[in-house]
Amino acid sequence: MNPSFPKWLIPAFGIFLFVLLFSSRLFVKIDAGEAGVQYDLFAGLKVDKVYDQGLKIIAPWNRMYVYSTRIQEDRSVMEVLSANGLTIRAELSYRYRPIEENIGYLHNEVGENYHERIVIPEIRSATREVIGKYLPEELYSSKRDSIQTEIFNLAATRIKEKYIELDAVLIRDVGLPDKLKQAIERKLEQEQVALEYEFRLTRAEKEAERQRIEAEGKAAANRILSQSLTDKVLRDKGIEATLRLAESPNTKVVVVGGEDGLPLILGNN
Repeated sequence: MNPSFPKWLIPAFGIFLFVLLFSSRLFVKIDAGEAGVQYDLFAGLKVDKVYDQGLKIIAPWNRMYVYSTRIQEDRSVMEVLSANGLTIRAELSYRYRPIEENIGYLHNEVGENYHERIVIPEIRSATREVIGKYLPEELYSSKRDSIQTEIFNLAATRIKEKYIELDAVLIRDVGLPDKLKQAIERKLEQEQVALEYEFRLTRAEKEAERQRIEAEGKAAANRILSQSLTDKVLRDKGIEATLRLAESPNTKVVVVGGEDGLPLILGNN
């Protein structure tokens, strides 16, 4: 060996060659919105250790599994049976994501294909179970929101047990046979007409009650007024009115002591 040849070049070249060959296994990049869990060849999966974003260096015989922790969205179309046995085509959209701090347990118990193995089956199961308790027309009424909420609550509880968080479930469309759909629409229209008629009837009853109360008030006022108008009061009022007329420039003669004791006005210009 040439004595001038540096001995450190041989191990340096070996390290360089090792890094070059195994660089794809040594360096793992975890992007924003992702988290990783490492499988150690000797110690097994480290379920309690979650790696956040950044560049990680691992032994080439180990492996890093990277999961997206962002909210993901998907749709599901299925046929379900209603309470009366009719087939309904339901289209749902839903949002989900893995629980970041439990990614190790998710990978250990379910695996990377957790969407196909857990999310989709549980969404479909909850939808069939909930819609099966309702009639088709109830999906077209105000109960649609409550049905949607019930599906979400049921599916979210089951999915969370597998370290997955369900963010929302939306019923996007409900498909029914045309004849049934038309019958439901006619029924809903008739219900609206009935509600409108009931509203008008209630308003008319309230108006009649208002007029009755107003009439009773006027009658009571007239009774009080008639009881206070004695002959003496009427005579005094007549005298006052006659005296005011006497002040008119057309009046000539005022005779006091006429019929019923009221003054008389005689003569005009």
